[in-house]
Amino acid sequence: MFKKLTIAFAASAAALLAATSSGMAQTKLKWAHVYETSEPFHTASVWAAGEIGKRTNGRYAIDVYPASQLGKETDINQGLSLGSVDMIISGSSFAAKSFPPIGVTYYPYTFRDADHLLAYTKSDVFKELTKGYEDKTGHRIVAVTYYGVRHTSSNKPIKSCADMKGLKIRVPDVPAYLAMPRACGANTAPIAFAEVYLALQNGTVDAQENPLPTILAKKFYEVQSHINLTGHITEMLITIVSGPLWSKLSDADKKVFQDVFREACARATVEIAAAENRLVDEFATKYGRTVVKSDRAAFKQAFAKFLVGPDVAWDKPLYDRLQAIK
Repeated sequence: MFKKLTIAFAASAAALLAATSSGMAQTKLKWAHVYETSEPFHTASVWAAGEIGKRTNGRYAIDVYPASQLGKETDINQGLSLGSVDMIISGSSFAAKSFPPIGVTYYPYTFRDADHLLAYTKSDVFKELTKGYEDKTGHRIVAVTYYGVRHTSSNKPIKSCADMKGLKIRVPDVPAYLAMPRACGANTAPIAFAEVYLALQNGTVDAQENPLPTILAKKFYEVQSHINLTGHITEMLITIVSGPLWSKLSDADKKVFQDVFREACARATVEIAAAENRLVDEFATKYGRTVVKSDRAAFKQAFAKFLVGPDVAWDKPLYDRLQAIK
């Protein structure tokens, strides 16, 4: 009898060890974003989820939820604190709802170009603003992806600020996106990202604004005749890990997560930049849209007075430091 019990115990122990090594003891995590499965933000996230699993010997299993499956962008940002998500990809404009000064990077014509934005992400200004966000929320900004330069699609040409007067345009419901269209006299509508195509199709709005790769991925060009190169915001996305998760990670695991996230963001950044370069021509030659070269300098001049002053959440010295980054 003793021998049988010993054998049974050994078999149970072996089964438990096999179950543990096969992943049953994994910590399961949820990673959410609002982008399509075809976009680099998603494909890089899926790669990162698998890579973190490999580098931690299967101790973490990360499921990526794209295309607003776990909620709109406001929802998933709130989910970091509510515990419904563990990590997200989002815009700094949504982070600015918790820590307003970080929103300076999302205001129109803040960055000269993509190189200026990427230089900012390596600067002391970036470190100070992300620390302010982290101190306020407890969540950790671990990586940055280049999102692209935002342009405006519509059913008419938009060459100057005056051409936007009276236009019904969808923008996200945050001050950074609302600012430029309102300054030009447009009527803004903060429709959820997942609902924009239908809103354009049925005429609820006349226009929307996003980077060219997003206009392609979301197929907005199917229901818009003009791609206007307003170039009004040079934008990035941030990868954020919830405070509760980050605090539980060992130093070694924190390094793994951060290294992998940064590698994933670098991959997506390269893809987005390449897509932007080719899409200006493709929207005209392949998709038959009218591509309009808007007067970006005139737009910038019309908006300049709104970048500093009592109505924004940063002071002029901070803005000047950002502009001085090379």
